[in-house]
Amino acid sequence: MLRRNQMLDGVVKVLTRIAAITVLVMLGGVIVALVDGSIPALRAYGFSFIYTESWNPVTEKFGAAAPIFGTVVTSFIAMLIGVPLSLGIAIFLTELCPPRLKRPISTAIELLAGIPSIIYGIWGLFVLAPLLQRTLQPWLISAFEDIPVLSNLFAGPPYGIGILTAALILSIMVLPFITSITRDVFETVPPMLKESAYGLGCTTWEVVRDIVLPYTRTGVIGGVMLGLGRALGETMAVTFVIGNAHRIANSLLAPGTTISASIANEFTEADGELYTSSLIALGLILFVITFIVLAGARLLLARMKRAEGK
Repeated sequence: MLRRNQMLDGVVKVLTRIAAITVLVMLGGVIVALVDGSIPALRAYGFSFIYTESWNPVTEKFGAAAPIFGTVVTSFIAMLIGVPLSLGIAIFLTELCPPRLKRPISTAIELLAGIPSIIYGIWGLFVLAPLLQRTLQPWLISAFEDIPVLSNLFAGPPYGIGILTAALILSIMVLPFITSITRDVFETVPPMLKESAYGLGCTTWEVVRDIVLPYTRTGVIGGVMLGLGRALGETMAVTFVIGNAHRIANSLLAPGTTISASIANEFTEADGELYTSSLIALGLILFVITFIVLAGARLLLARMKRAEGK
């Protein structure tokens, strides 16, 4: 019996090691494929590919500045909207929600996470974009027309589609992921800690600020980073509503593009080596951006753990 258990233990170790190595091999294969496919474009344009705005398949002049700008801006706005909403919902579910409402709201959030991205895109194009064109965008244009900087940031005309619309769609899409993870980590806080704080006369906000968030900040940051990764890589929903214009506009209401949307729209039409290579180079840039974001999150979490140890 002992020998059998030792043999099974050895088999499990080998299988798990193979699984881990397989993941590394797959990741390495993706990197090699992206780098190899990007070489013609990087050789032709060099570092200027990153900061050049021009994208003209006819003259074979390609630059990644507009897709990079759109990816970063839409993701930033999405997190700016989605993170506070997600935290608020998680706090409500764990601290304030009546028991009879907790399950329906939690189920609704999980259903949002399960909706395919193309459904979000169709809804955004046929429902949200016309609604924004009639209501929010005209109001933003008129409200900030006499305010420096903001007048350019919200300049018209109201197209309905554009960078702001894509960011709003992304904020809705990342909300269930961040909310679910945040809710789960909030529920790991020992009830004794919260009861002790309430016994000392703390308000709900003070308990959340001084007990719940410090205790769970590692998990919360992990959830936020997961949502950010989803926002950076989202394709179909953004493609429907961003306008797919290869230019950097000062206004958030203007059409734009992202790396994922550019690749999805044009990869089937790329008929030349340089054109195809430029699209693959966009994929490599998105991979690098995602890697930097996730690596930064890991470093931040590691630093926080060391600080807690001290």
